[in-house]
Amino acid sequence: MRNKKILVGVLAAAMSFTGIGLTAPTANASGTVITIWHNLGTTQNATAVQGLTDAYTKLHPDVTFKLVSQPADNYFALLQAAAISKKGPDLALMWTGLFALQYKSYLQNLKGTVPASALANVGSLNWSSPNFDAANGPYVMPFDRQFYIGFYNKALFAKAGVKSVPKTWDQLYAACTKLKSSGVTPIVYGNGGQSLGALYYPWYDASYIAIGQGATGMKDLYSGANQWNSAANVASYTKYAKLKSSGCTNSDVLTKTNNLDDFLGGKAAMIIDGTWDTQKFTDKLGTNVAAFVPPFSDKPINGVVEFAGQGLSMTNYSKNKAAAAAFLTFMTTPAAAKIVDAAGLISDVNGSKTSNPVNQEMLDFAAKGGYTRFPMLDNVLQGDVVNAGNTILPAILGGKTSVTGGLKQLEQVWKNLAPAKRGSTYVG
Repeated sequence: MRNKKILVGVLAAAMSFTGIGLTAPTANASGTVITIWHNLGTTQNATAVQGLTDAYTKLHPDVTFKLVSQPADNYFALLQAAAISKKGPDLALMWTGLFALQYKSYLQNLKGTVPASALANVGSLNWSSPNFDAANGPYVMPFDRQFYIGFYNKALFAKAGVKSVPKTWDQLYAACTKLKSSGVTPIVYGNGGQSLGALYYPWYDASYIAIGQGATGMKDLYSGANQWNSAANVASYTKYAKLKSSGCTNSDVLTKTNNLDDFLGGKAAMIIDGTWDTQKFTDKLGTNVAAFVPPFSDKPINGVVEFAGQGLSMTNYSKNKAAAAAFLTFMTTPAAAKIVDAAGLISDVNGSKTSNPVNQEMLDFAAKGGYTRFPMLDNVLQGDVVNAGNTILPAILGGKTSVTGGLKQLEQVWKNLAPAKRGSTYVG
């Protein structure tokens, strides 16, 4: 009932709002069906996309949407195959950063397609523009601002006698010892949440390991200034692997699929996840859940992953470009921002607010706490490296491969890249 009431209020606001995107374009007048592909499963992001399309159809009854949920693990391969035959969707869920740029051959640049006044309403467009310069025009219309972040159960911390959130490796190991002694799993891993493959997604953790190595950590991994098998990375990932070997995690990090249930059910004290699950946590745990920066460093980390991680892209072969552009324009309005917030997410529309206190806590890390904002590491690394890391990094934590052996494999993948993709300029 709560969501329905919110949606009614949002639609009323949208109908009274006189800004861009709310007058039905002539291209939509003959019963247009816009097909959207996504790999969001049942996350809050899927709820947001459904809410946005439902709201738009309420405003423009002649425009309907066909939402197609694709499997997460081969989503991008399916998009590429569909692009060859030009039988894919009008709009596709797309990650920002180099994910978008490497697929730009079949995506429509939104500069000149969506009004400039609408693009000005949205933040972080640089992260889907060539060489990450917004002046070159974005390929993605982001709908939410995302965090890779840690969540912890305050009640379980108090029960175990953990008086403060750990901020370094050593503090984390000490907290793990107390939490394990109290009968709970300190940190639970698994492929729940976004379910991006058979293994847990390692780039939440890897992002903070890179941040912990300094302000240029992410760019240096792209350019090779910091090689994957460098002494700094070997030291960092050795401490990372110790999380499981010392009992700080569940023993089945490589096979567990219900890690969210363990955190929600009070069986685990911490989880490394993202804003797409915040609402689930606050609905279940209330004020007992809070956010923290994963302390994967010898010194306290003064950075946070805050990023427009995904949005919708228009395919350049779409037969409904005008209608799709009108919907993307609607996504930049205050009415759309309220729908995203109602789904428990943080809208990327400039000036929008979040009603979820834990989401606000994340925003305050940078806005009030002085933390430096960083992109998601996997969104600013070469695709081949990310794909290899999806299996190598979990194997390091799981103890299936050595730290030195795994990082050497990643370094070899980087060395095998085309020279143009190993420089200081981001190439998609």
